[in-house]
Amino acid sequence: MAALTAAALTLPSAHAASPAPGRLSSLPASELARQISADLGADSAGTYYDAGSGRLVVGVLDEGAAARVRAAGAEPRTVRHSAAELASAQRALKSDASIPGTAWAVDPRLNKVVVTADSTVTGARKDRLDKVVAGLGDKVAVKRTAGVFRPFIAGGDAIWGSGVRCSLGFNVTKGGKPYFLTAGHCGNASRTWSATQGGAQIGVTESSTFPGHDYALVRYTSSIAHPSAVDLYDGSTQNISRAGQATVGETVQRSGSTTGVHDGQVTALGVTVNYEEGAVEGMIGTSVCAEPGDSGGALFDGDTALGLTSGGSGDCSGGGETFFQPVPEALQAYGAQLP
Repeated sequence: MAALTAAALTLPSAHAASPAPGRLSSLPASELARQISADLGADSAGTYYDAGSGRLVVGVLDEGAAARVRAAGAEPRTVRHSAAELASAQRALKSDASIPGTAWAVDPRLNKVVVTADSTVTGARKDRLDKVVAGLGDKVAVKRTAGVFRPFIAGGDAIWGSGVRCSLGFNVTKGGKPYFLTAGHCGNASRTWSATQGGAQIGVTESSTFPGHDYALVRYTSSIAHPSAVDLYDGSTQNISRAGQATVGETVQRSGSTTGVHDGQVTALGVTVNYEEGAVEGMIGTSVCAEPGDSGGALFDGDTALGLTSGGSGDCSGGGETFFQPVPEALQAYGAQLP
């Protein structure tokens, strides 16, 4: 959660020299993933970052695409299902199995759509899901989670609304004026916000979207400091200078007002989560834990803003999984930018 205080690559042709993939850190790997995916188009079947080897792995369907991936400095992996086939499976799930308590996304490591069902998916709900999944064959796998998918709102730095507590995500500007981003389900719950429970107002919700997406824009109404930084809950902050897209396999951190800072890995992109309140799409799936009150808080990697805490299952005692609204999408929706 943000602190309240103080050259494009052109992919070489298949006959170019193919250097061995070099070791990359997660942020350069994320940039390379976007470039390769854009250049390969339908010939790419997903990417992920292998933190152990420091390599970007790209799913491909044939040797021609594999040669191009090697030439770009990544590691190809031949897979069975194309991105189009997996996208078709996701559309079928959306059409026939949009069941509260489920979430799904493509796992590029498995080359499958992985459906996660929480503890509420039982009886007729489970039967319906099983029937749809069976019809999709080996393109889909199902796993269970013991918790319940829910937005992490409580009745970043803490921001207090009308009977709710959330977390501030990132400070931004719009039209030269200061604002901050938080979760849309937080913005839906309260119009006014303060930095302490019952304290003076610091901002008002200007716009919020949930479900569908999960972002809100709050306009500062006080002179409180609003640096482009995230509270690390150890007396220090992490400066934020840019917004970026996450990569599967990337190690990330989350800051929230209930549980402070926790880390984990990005497990999926483009996740559809079916909350009881409705579905949200295009989310970042992670192994990072979170709890009620952490909603809206910052997901980041170094100085790069990645996401806003939405919801998930589990807690920070026993572990869990958390979904995040990508920051670039929220910035684009509001015409805002990082300071």
